[in-house]
Amino acid sequence: MVVIDSAQTKAAKEAERVKAARGNESYGALVWRRLRRSLTGMIGLVLVTLLILMALFADFWAPMDPKATDSGFSPPQMISFYEKDGSFSFRPRVYALTDSAELDPVTFQPITGPDYDNPRYLGFFVKGAPYQLWGMVPLDRHFFGTIDGSPVHLLGTDKFGRDVLSRAIYGSRISLMIALSVVFITTLVGTTVGMVSGYFGGALDAWVQRFVELVLAFPQLPLYLALTSLIPVTAPTNVFLTFVIGVMAALGWAQMSREVRGKTLALARIDYVRAAMAIGASDRRIIFQHIFPNVMSHVIVAVTLAIPSVVLLESFLGFLGFAVKPPLISWGLMLQDTANYSVIGTYPWILSPVGFVLATVFAFNALGDGLRDAVDPY
Repeated sequence: MVVIDSAQTKAAKEAERVKAARGNESYGALVWRRLRRSLTGMIGLVLVTLLILMALFADFWAPMDPKATDSGFSPPQMISFYEKDGSFSFRPRVYALTDSAELDPVTFQPITGPDYDNPRYLGFFVKGAPYQLWGMVPLDRHFFGTIDGSPVHLLGTDKFGRDVLSRAIYGSRISLMIALSVVFITTLVGTTVGMVSGYFGGALDAWVQRFVELVLAFPQLPLYLALTSLIPVTAPTNVFLTFVIGVMAALGWAQMSREVRGKTLALARIDYVRAAMAIGASDRRIIFQHIFPNVMSHVIVAVTLAIPSVVLLESFLGFLGFAVKPPLISWGLMLQDTANYSVIGTYPWILSPVGFVLATVFAFNALGDGLRDAVDPY
């Protein structure tokens, strides 16, 4: 009996200690504690972090210069741990393809095979093509590559002989930059318009919502194509990219505005907002000090779910040639090589950017699902 009472006393003291420790937690700490319990949310958070790091340090992660050319449409090189005689070795290497004297009986093309006499050994933090990190720090170290600096193509090459893996890593910069810029603008404009419209109501709300409905009524895809086609082909790259971001943002803020307006209509009737009105608080203070913090949870989740949509839209427009122009690199632009079915059947590795798009969409959707449960106070 004494042992049981002692165990119960220890358990009660531990519960009180945990309760006291958690009693001082901020809202952010509570959200983080709930998010850690979500396996899907944590997987999404890890993947999003890796994607951002890949975009920030693309020069370091990419094994080759994305503009360097080699043999066109070269298949992916497999990493091997075996010597020419079949014995196992701990030194990873790749074998370049070489043409043999035999011809394919169907296509009459030389049959290619691995060049076992000239292995290319792989390593980490090797010297490679020089670059300037963020345009400021000159470096020549890459995360992985061949020790002797010879070409390595783990995902093959495109029709110009450029490394697909390196171009996909570099393409994450433009694709994610477009997505984050568009979502930032749509969130800023949509949240502000939604809160102002829902708070003031009346004639202002009616006119604003009619304009929002007009924007939502436009068929977006034909309008995207029409607006982006207005840009001259000779326009500078930064002008073209800015115009594309502006077009996407101009057609994407209305949905966020409608959602935030609905939240604001409910919050404007809560007691603490009416109390702030009664004591003479300004409308600006009420909107940004009382209403805005309470719609932030919904906005954060909406942002994480909107980024995948913009990534998919950019990939689709880039595939059609309306999003990014060379010399910039994006996942959508890389997919232009897949427009021909015969090319896909013969060189399937050029579909590799699709994997990056799928990973990005899954990562942000998983993070959004985890945040949706974590920020919900109920």
